[in-house]
Amino acid sequence: MKDDILIQIGNQIKERRKNKGITVQELADRASVSKGLISQIENNRVIPSLMVLIDIIRSLDVDLNVFFKDIGTDKNTKTILVKRREEYTYFEKEEAIGFHYHRIFTRNIKNSTVDIVLLELEPNANRPMVETLAFEYKYVLSGEIEYRFQDQQILLSAGDSMLFDGRIPHTPKNIGSYKAVMLVVYFFEEDLA
Repeated sequence: MKDDILIQIGNQIKERRKNKGITVQELADRASVSKGLISQIENNRVIPSLMVLIDIIRSLDVDLNVFFKDIGTDKNTKTILVKRREEYTYFEKEEAIGFHYHRIFTRNIKNSTVDIVLLELEPNANRPMVETLAFEYKYVLSGEIEYRFQDQQILLSAGDSMLFDGRIPHTPKNIGSYKAVMLVVYFFEEDLA
């Protein structure tokens, strides 16, 4: 998946450069990098640093959001992203005492409806696999939950979280001896199909 995205970036730089009638040398001059580096990036032989990549994109007179809009995994590939508590990113929003922000997931979804739910699962609660026409974000507040998908099971404990395409058949199971509680956020997109 990582390699595929890098190939998309290199291909898009080359395509946008050619569409604008800019030579490799002209783009290199605009971005203050070598002609060889541009060639290597366009031919997927090297991974540029983030700052170099931003300079190249800006040198093409393209908005960063527009450039990255269609770059990603195959639209038909349904993805499950798991993030463990220790992987959350700490950040500060403003000067404050006792406020601890931890970025768990950030996902840009346009034209969506968000539904936020608290789900309590009794021990041994069960249901058949279901599909939802939404991206689903799960944050485990308490307990241990085994999330079952068609071909895999993922164990989540308090503080763990997961984001996945709800069109993947799935179901949670409380594998503990006490009630498990999850914060669930559904992102319903108009064009999720």
